[in-house]
Amino acid sequence: MNVDGKHYRTIWLKEDDNKVVQIIDQRPLPYEFVIEDLRTVDDVAVAIKDMHVRGAGLIGATAGYGMYIAALEAPKEGFDDFLNKAGEKLKATRPTAVNLAWAVKRQLDAVSKGSSVDEKREIAFKVAKDIANEDAEYCRRIGEHGMKIIEEISKRNNGEVVNILTHCNAGWLAFVDFGSATSPIYAAFDKGIKVHVYVDETRPRNQGARLTAWELLNQGVPHTVIPDNVGGHLMQHGMVDMVIVGTDRTTYTGDVANKIGTYLKALAAKDNDIPFYVALPSSTFDWTKEDGVKDIPIEERGAEEVKYIQGLCEGEIKKVLLTPEKSPATNYAFDVTPARLVTGLITERGICKADKDSILELYPEHK
Repeated sequence: MNVDGKHYRTIWLKEDDNKVVQIIDQRPLPYEFVIEDLRTVDDVAVAIKDMHVRGAGLIGATAGYGMYIAALEAPKEGFDDFLNKAGEKLKATRPTAVNLAWAVKRQLDAVSKGSSVDEKREIAFKVAKDIANEDAEYCRRIGEHGMKIIEEISKRNNGEVVNILTHCNAGWLAFVDFGSATSPIYAAFDKGIKVHVYVDETRPRNQGARLTAWELLNQGVPHTVIPDNVGGHLMQHGMVDMVIVGTDRTTYTGDVANKIGTYLKALAAKDNDIPFYVALPSSTFDWTKEDGVKDIPIEERGAEEVKYIQGLCEGEIKKVLLTPEKSPATNYAFDVTPARLVTGLITERGICKADKDSILELYPEHK
């Protein structure tokens, strides 16, 4: 996507050294644009855990490249054991996004078919690129399918602006390119449909205010940043036409785990008869979980993310304490929106209802 007029993906191999993986370090955005080199499995694990990269699709792609780096690092004696341990290390970095374990398993399954260490390294290289390319392509298709919903609303509005509320960052920064929730917005904008996006700030890490707003600004998409608790008011007053969010894990029954605060937006949308859509590639489905509220693990992050806020002050990126210094804080990173509150799921294969039968009809290989 667009950064100061230049196309970027969120992760790629260094042009003159394909043993080095490069990422956009998202921590200093939108104030600084930093490209970081990942050379070891430990580098990759830190990048995922400390959110240099974040978002379901990008976490999966980063894990795929991490396993490729592990294959390069692994000694010829004990190669498979080293690779398995590297996979466990990567999977332990963040518990909620299912794409992480999915990418590690995909690499291990593929590499196990190699007959020599050199062949296994070649396989890991190919699979890492395949995971990234598929993520970008699937997100592009999500845009094509989701754009039709926006187009229908635009027609009902007689061509007037379609106001869309989104939460957190499910944009190209959260994937390899295009994004999930933003992809239909970009596709509609590129087609000339008038759109405007209400961007939830998304406390405590402010991924909406920092990342989604920065993306939309670079793409030229009209948008307004709002505090997290404004969405319900906007819906009550007819200022939102639809909600589109992403997801870090969705059960095969349609329950959706996404950034904390999503559930409250879904409740407000339901109460005001506003369509609530979730955009996701198939790699984000969990085909083993039935009850999202009970079964999806919810990451708890450090209290300092709640107690401090980061921003630009007098030309420097600084942290500022918000709370009494000795007050404790709790930091649940995700919540689960039950399927009954979801209007539909926008996937690379099309749009379906958020229920078991509809999802499995779209993905019959998982029946």
